[in-house]
Amino acid sequence: MSANAVGSTEGLAQAAATVPSPIARMAQALRSASRLIERGLGLLFFLALWELMPRVGIVSDAYLSPPSAVIASIAQLAGNGLLWKHIAASLQRSLWGLLLAIGAGVLLGLLMGAIRRLENIVDPVLQLFRQTSAFALFPVFILFLGIGELSKVAIIFWASFWPVLLSTIGGVKQVDRLLIDSALSMGASQRFVFFKVVLPAALPSIFTGVRLAGAYCITALVAAEMIGAHSGLGFLTLNSQETFQIPTMYAGILLLAVLGLLLNYLLALLERRLLRWRKGLSLDD
Repeated sequence: MSANAVGSTEGLAQAAATVPSPIARMAQALRSASRLIERGLGLLFFLALWELMPRVGIVSDAYLSPPSAVIASIAQLAGNGLLWKHIAASLQRSLWGLLLAIGAGVLLGLLMGAIRRLENIVDPVLQLFRQTSAFALFPVFILFLGIGELSKVAIIFWASFWPVLLSTIGGVKQVDRLLIDSALSMGASQRFVFFKVVLPAALPSIFTGVRLAGAYCITALVAAEMIGAHSGLGFLTLNSQETFQIPTMYAGILLLAVLGLLLNYLLALLERRLLRWRKGLSLDD
């Protein structure tokens, strides 16, 4: 048998080995279904306990509305059109603040991580501002920007900016120096090294900061909408508490949690799409 024939046979054998068998695919599907069931059981137990406590009188329904009443309140809000109004207002504020924070945080973080002199100049000022909570700056934002949409977006931006900035700086600094030196030794320009070596290597850390910022922006959204707002899920929650509409209050809280979960899912999906070369390890696999 010729060497070419042997090589072709080996190549076909390797290709066949990489294709998962029906049994392997079935086992993988069963593992995925098992994980889904495990997560669903925890959620069902929580909802059942939540429904049971006010029903049997362990907690008064004046303080804790059962999930059935909360779902009914959400359905009522959807029926009269108020639900979409509040969701649209919250989405607009949170996305504007988050996108501005991502743009400014990634740009400044890349520059500070790559240029040490710039970091030495800017870092002391940033460390001073970083210790100031966005909630403590409410009066300043309102004083300069008023109680309109701009001040609310500014509060969300401030809370979301710092995790993106710090994660980007850390990601750039943790790039393996050997990768940079290897590219430079082969004649690559500084621009090529930055965009083709440093930036891709720092992306996992950057996305960690972005997902943290997504959680922070929902937290800041609630506080921002409690000041001078007439729409939004945060406003709905506070206004319902003040008017003692407890099921609607819990509906606002639940919708904020769902909004945060959806935002985190979308950011995680974007991360997987952009970082397909990065595969995580799991003890279950």
